[in-house]
Amino acid sequence: MADKDFFKIEHNKVEPEQGLILIAEPFADDFYFKRSVVLLIEHNSYGSMGFILNNFSIKLPISTVLNDLTNFKGKLSLGGPVNTDSLFYLHTFGKEIEGSILVSENLYWGGDFDEIKNRVELGVANESNLRFFLGYSGWSEGQLANEISNDLWMVTNANVKDIMDTNENRNLWQDSLKRMGKKYELWSTFPENPQLN
Repeated sequence: MADKDFFKIEHNKVEPEQGLILIAEPFADDFYFKRSVVLLIEHNSYGSMGFILNNFSIKLPISTVLNDLTNFKGKLSLGGPVNTDSLFYLHTFGKEIEGSILVSENLYWGGDFDEIKNRVELGVANESNLRFFLGYSGWSEGQLANEISNDLWMVTNANVKDIMDTNENRNLWQDSLKRMGKKYELWSTFPENPQLN
């Protein structure tokens, strides 16, 4: 049997904040959060909000959610279990999109949707600079801190390329752990159900 301390997170000295990512511990067994990586787009004393970066809707192209986005070829992501009937988006257009909210350097969320649609129609917006999410992940006041203290999440940074890359980031959970050091690299190879090993 594995040493229980092996699955204790040692890098939780980093406090959660907007623009950082949360990496789920290996045995989370939730449809949304199982081996997930979540970008925090908002974090304050009232709570936290984020988007799951490595959970995609295989069956739903974006055009089925919004038929005026037929020119957009990027994948539709499942951002979390809250407001799953609403569409959210990350982009790298900055303040060129009126009403955009800065997440971290060169990364924004929201803003004027008509401007986003216009960029899609002109072919300026593509899967390298625009991501769509159905729903979001949310935590009430103190909830995320409690989950982190119980070793459910590891907090670290990420680069914009990894955040925006929907082609490669099916392996984002494993790749993010590998960057955290040898112990977490071993976590990334651990089977989802150890009893089947």
